[in-house]
Amino acid sequence: MLDEILHEVQRGTLSIAEAKQKLAAFEDLGFAKVDHHRKQRQGFPEIVYGEGKTADQIISILTSLSAHTKQLLVTRLDQDKANIVQQACAALELTYSEPAQLLYKKFEVPPEERLKGYIAVIAAGTSDIRIAEEAAITAEVLGSEVHRIYDVGVAGIHRLLYHAQEIQQAVVSVVVAGMEGALPSVVGGLVSHPVIAVPTSVGYGANFNGLSALLTMLNSCASGISVVNIDNGFGGGYNAALIHQLAGKGVKEEA
Repeated sequence: MLDEILHEVQRGTLSIAEAKQKLAAFEDLGFAKVDHHRKQRQGFPEIVYGEGKTADQIISILTSLSAHTKQLLVTRLDQDKANIVQQACAALELTYSEPAQLLYKKFEVPPEERLKGYIAVIAAGTSDIRIAEEAAITAEVLGSEVHRIYDVGVAGIHRLLYHAQEIQQAVVSVVVAGMEGALPSVVGGLVSHPVIAVPTSVGYGANFNGLSALLTMLNSCASGISVVNIDNGFGGGYNAALIHQLAGKGVKEEA
């Protein structure tokens, strides 16, 4: 990135002021400091948490981010606010997913740079799909291929076993479940890769808005399971994408 900017200045296609702006670690918008070096430090650009922000604030943040990255993602954004942002940022060609409450733009990775393998996103029931989609789209925006395997909860275990080979061949699995949250333990006993468990708030009263699923996952007897917060599909998808990136680096180094 630095070499490219310096060459543009040398050629006269970029002014010194513009170069300084591109090289700045963050842009201070007053209400937000947009982190432009997040990708250099962590591998992925800054993600915008939409809940609690106004449409105008989100528009300003996306405009700032889009000057530095082609990967854009806003989480927890309702339909009405998303419509306003899409209209104001029409040039960015953003896509909205109503089930996942995500506004995003994917960067099409060139074939030669695509990671080998895929992430399996597994949902116990149809009611868990909204959180599973948050995980799946997050991972896709961050450059991973995702295989969705939905409605395969423990109440009909044969449905999960039907997809056993596809799940076992994944680099990492994100397993989303509510109620008693047993599905990650079952998946963990079938695979030799990391499993990220995502508890959801789906369930009746004693589910305690996802607490029972969270505790089940934290107390899993299956090895290789890590757990994110209740309804945190974004966290599950992000962590899975990190693991996929690291696995991809290992493959490239061996090659």
